[in-house]
Amino acid sequence: MSLATTERAAICDEFERSGPDRPTLCSGWTSRDLLAHLLVRERQPWAAPGIVLPLFAPITERAMQSYADTPWQHMIDELRAGPPPWSPYWITKVDERANGAEFFVHHEDVRRGEPGWAPRGPDADRDAELWTVLGRIGRVLLRRIPTGVLLRRPDGEQQVVRTGRGLVTVVGEPGELVLHAFGRSAARIELEGSAADLDAYRSAPRGL
Repeated sequence: MSLATTERAAICDEFERSGPDRPTLCSGWTSRDLLAHLLVRERQPWAAPGIVLPLFAPITERAMQSYADTPWQHMIDELRAGPPPWSPYWITKVDERANGAEFFVHHEDVRRGEPGWAPRGPDADRDAELWTVLGRIGRVLLRRIPTGVLLRRPDGEQQVVRTGRGLVTVVGEPGELVLHAFGRSAARIELEGSAADLDAYRSAPRGL
């Protein structure tokens, strides 16, 4: 079972627990906003470009607002049911590569949106897939970092995701490293490097 499949089920369970009004790590978004974002991304691909392209953002916002009066459980059921046939995520390989990290990060956006959160316990399969994700897109997520970047798990396994002048080592479990690389501050990681390199690292944006 892929990370995309398990995290789809997990985030749907989290939405049922949280209700529609819970704050999330996505600035200004409640859990309803976040779920609407996921549904538009998956079920209205013609409106999704605004997620990453500001020019089309008004189209995406209107599509998200169309869920304002949709019953909460119905929204959850739609996400749980999976992508429709007209969605690019209907293709299994696209779903596995594009939705694993997406659902994991947004699941944690809901879990960690309020004080008192704690990381989920270790899961060998989940952590292995997230470690692979970092190898595949870590360079993109950390492209604006001016130093070299080495990611290291607590067990000592490591990978270089960016070269540059100087070096910062980011230490944490794979899920925490993924959240950090996506720009989330609510991640339990440690940074190692010279004072100058750490200053440069911290001043640069992370994520897509």
